[in-house]
Amino acid sequence: MSTHTELIKLLDIADAIPSAVMLRARSYELLRLRPGDSAVDVGCGAGRAVAELYDRKVAAVGVDVSEEMIAVAQQRWPDADFRIGNAYSLPLGDHEVTGYRADKVFHELNDAIRALAEANRVLAPGGRTVLIGQDWDTFVIDSEQPDLTRTIVHARAELTPNPRAARSYRNLLLGSGFREVEVEVHVGVFTDKTMLGMVTGIAEAVHAAGIITREQYDAWTAEQIRRAEQNRLFLALPLFVGSATRG
Repeated sequence: MSTHTELIKLLDIADAIPSAVMLRARSYELLRLRPGDSAVDVGCGAGRAVAELYDRKVAAVGVDVSEEMIAVAQQRWPDADFRIGNAYSLPLGDHEVTGYRADKVFHELNDAIRALAEANRVLAPGGRTVLIGQDWDTFVIDSEQPDLTRTIVHARAELTPNPRAARSYRNLLLGSGFREVEVEVHVGVFTDKTMLGMVTGIAEAVHAAGIITREQYDAWTAEQIRRAEQNRLFLALPLFVGSATRG
């Protein structure tokens, strides 16, 4: 199974969680789009948000750097508009859209200011932007090994290009000339096997980077697997939603 296939499977599971469905709906509300408006979903992945925007009669364009993701999105929703591109150079004209959405994207970007400059370029005056993402330093995982857990969470954050981007949404948007800037925090709480793959994946990445030993990795993941089997898993994940209006 390819890395992208595994990622798509994990995204599908996460996207179907009721709190994730509600958060996507909230992002559409914050975009303030009306039927006939246009929007871009940056980092669209397998295209679910684009399809949901289409259902709201919005002319949505999904953009992703991954050709494989775009191929999956086009296969799932053949009538929707998906394009290969990146956050720094969107395949759109100046002031072409009235909404800009980026979900779990900015922590992967080394230059958030440059990405927001591109958002400003493609947005029409008065257009709306919504940024959604987790702060990788604030994962809360229950464990009998709190010191090791702290090490794993912090180390995984440092393996991410911009792990604390979400806590910076307000200042990033203000610094990029947006107005009506607001930030919300939505906390996802997971207590069953649904997100076990994400929890163990954090430790796997840290072990692969040589930060924890094989013995530490085995012991920690075994505990989390046992917790999931006994209905004792606990993951709390704060998700930040920044919204603003282009000047």
